[in-house]
Amino acid sequence: MLSPYHEFMGSMPSPTVDIIVPVWNCPFETRACLAALVEHSPEARLIIVDNGSSRETELMLEEFSEPIGEQGLFIKSERNVGMIPAINMGLARSDSDFAVVLRPHVQVTSGWLSGLMDAAQSSNAGILTPLFAGKGAPRSAPLVNGSSLMDTFDISFTTLALRGEMHMLLGGFDESMDGGQWCLRDYVRRAWSRGYRTCVTSASLVVCGNEIVFGSDERRQQQSQASRAGYLERWGVGRQYCIYFGPEVDTASLASCMETVLEGARQGHRFTLLLHRRQFSDFKRTGWNAMHQSIGLSCVSFLLPQRDILRKFAALKAAIPDIIPVRGVEANSFPGVETSIPFSEVASAIGGN
Repeated sequence: MLSPYHEFMGSMPSPTVDIIVPVWNCPFETRACLAALVEHSPEARLIIVDNGSSRETELMLEEFSEPIGEQGLFIKSERNVGMIPAINMGLARSDSDFAVVLRPHVQVTSGWLSGLMDAAQSSNAGILTPLFAGKGAPRSAPLVNGSSLMDTFDISFTTLALRGEMHMLLGGFDESMDGGQWCLRDYVRRAWSRGYRTCVTSASLVVCGNEIVFGSDERRQQQSQASRAGYLERWGVGRQYCIYFGPEVDTASLASCMETVLEGARQGHRFTLLLHRRQFSDFKRTGWNAMHQSIGLSCVSFLLPQRDILRKFAALKAAIPDIIPVRGVEANSFPGVETSIPFSEVASAIGGN
């Protein structure tokens, strides 16, 4: 069975929102970001965390905060404590239905917040990310055509909406980890362990300028390596699988397999499914092509299918050397691949996490 989604309690057509903006210098960029937030999301409360900024930035924030009155909360740290602790300081003061973390190099546009909130409520997501555009947009997989919402494992501190009840239950982000992928992956895993989905929606779009990166590359690399080690110790390795079900398998019989695949994607594994034409069409018709951004479909050629399977897997192996070939049905073979494992091994590994 699929893990139950955490039901959103009560009817909340207009949820309350806190927008947390951690700031360290860059006064002109930050002021533009805050001005756009006031213009395009006046219903939200701003929580501005001054993370030990210079006097110039501090004066700008004080000047900006004064006229917004009760719609703003200004938090001051005397020194730069780091981005994750600064975000956690803001989260600790948030008591709204949703908290949105937003970095100062982001420019919001009309309708960005309502789109984000509508998607969060309709999906019962605990974590939600918008789409990103602009020079500094973080890399992300595109949504499947025709889909406005998909589960994802890839999020960014650039802009991130968190359900209030969830972050109160989970606590803040792990401050021992980096301010990037490993800290975020850890939070996604913690959220899913409590039944909260992580989703991306096309109903909200924000524009990203180039983020100014401070500090040495060497120190960031060391922190990333230490964070990776901590994540792997806590959650284990995220694996990449290529699954072949065989030509005769009826799509309807794969429902339980796809529940396992979806659970694996939510745990950080990635899947490529090699499907024959009929199966590929059935997956699209049932919506299984849009279950999760970490589940990709590849249609096998109608002509010379075995040769095409070998070609596709060889390309995957060249790009991802440790990808694991999987036989989707116990009696099936994986054409030309003697090292394939049965799907039951995948299911056992995912179920044991």
